Amino acid sequence: MLAMKRGYAALLQSYLKSFPCVALIGVRQCGKTTLLQTLPSGWRHFDLERRADHEVISRDPDAFLRLHPRQVAMDEAQVAPEIFAALRVAIDEQRAEKGRFVITGSSSPALLRSVSESLAGRVGIIEMAPFSWEEVTETTGRDSFLRRLQDRKASPGDLIEGLKPRGELARAHEFWFRGGFPEPWLNPGEEFQELWVEHYVLTYLFRDVKRLFPALDEVRFRRFLEMLGGLSGRVLNYAEVARALNVSQPTARDYFNIAHGTFIWRAVPAYTRDVVKRVVKHPKGYLRDSGLLHALLRIPDADALLSHPQMGASWEGMVVEEILRQLNALGVPHEYSYYRSGAGAEVDLVLEGKFGRVAIEIKHTSTVGGRDLRALRDFVAQHKARLGVVVNNDVLARRYEEGLIGLPFTWL
Repeated sequence: MLAMKRGYAALLQSYLKSFPCVALIGVRQCGKTTLLQTLPSGWRHFDLERRADHEVISRDPDAFLRLHPRQVAMDEAQVAPEIFAALRVAIDEQRAEKGRFVITGSSSPALLRSVSESLAGRVGIIEMAPFSWEEVTETTGRDSFLRRLQDRKASPGDLIEGLKPRGELARAHEFWFRGGFPEPWLNPGEEFQELWVEHYVLTYLFRDVKRLFPALDEVRFRRFLEMLGGLSGRVLNYAEVARALNVSQPTARDYFNIAHGTFIWRAVPAYTRDVVKRVVKHPKGYLRDSGLLHALLRIPDADALLSHPQMGASWEGMVVEEILRQLNALGVPHEYSYYRSGAGAEVDLVLEGKFGRVAIEIKHTSTVGGRDLRALRDFVAQHKARLGVVVNNDVLARRYEEGLIGLPFTWL
């Protein structure tokens, strides 16, 4: 596992040929620092959470970048926000030169603001996540459904013909239960995982969130984090959450924005384009990592997960994250949403990009009947989607009918 190939490695090398600076952003301990180790020899690494490195850079960022004008990687750049203006000046002095700087940031809305305001047009942004299914099965870079999807001329049959599973169903369930954070994979014992999750939440709360939002009520926010397990996969009702926490609705919204902006929660907006029917417009959300979700829900093992009330929502969220993680690793621009009509017809994930509009329904079952396809079929027809996909646990990929296919998760 120590040598597990990350899907972002090729994208990082590609961006270094296109941009003066590359930013790796993502949740703490998802592997950003490890990815920096794949940079060629000659690169100098500075960790801004290390006091000595912070003092060297923050004392005079402009002078530091004049002394180190290229091949510099700076970890946890949000700790020294003054570096962003200095980076803009350094880049503009030699604007045509590519691949000079790499910065990383864990869990920081402030970092994203600094990047977008100071380095717009000068930086390529890669959003990293914990391990994906393709990384855990060590099949990174292999032919895949999402790679084929980028070809607009590919027919539904072309998208699945000749595909192969990445691993066995039991392996997929292990990945689902454990999630993708590297540390629990490197130290797979149950006792370690329990301790790791507890310390991870404390680190996230007191090291990241409190540093970014020092006035935050940490007791209520910790309760909010514990509530997220039960809210994952649900359409959000801010009033209910506010009442449960005894806070105002604006404060509850702020909590969700913090969780989303620090990459532990994924807010999924409602699909409202080209809609003629009455639809649900509230956002939906998921804890981004299924292992963290299961730890917060105190689910002890994979067997207990299969009978847990949150099983369906957990599987749905894991599949959504896998799809988005793979697209991010490929560097494919996309938008995502979910669809639910006032009558209850639902599509779990709607993807839009240069590849077209793709509607995705997610099932844990192995068999998919005609009634299961009704909402997907209607959405594809009404919204002129390129394709409807049911991600399931079948043993084969199948064409159900014109424009509708079934894809086993293990083949994703």
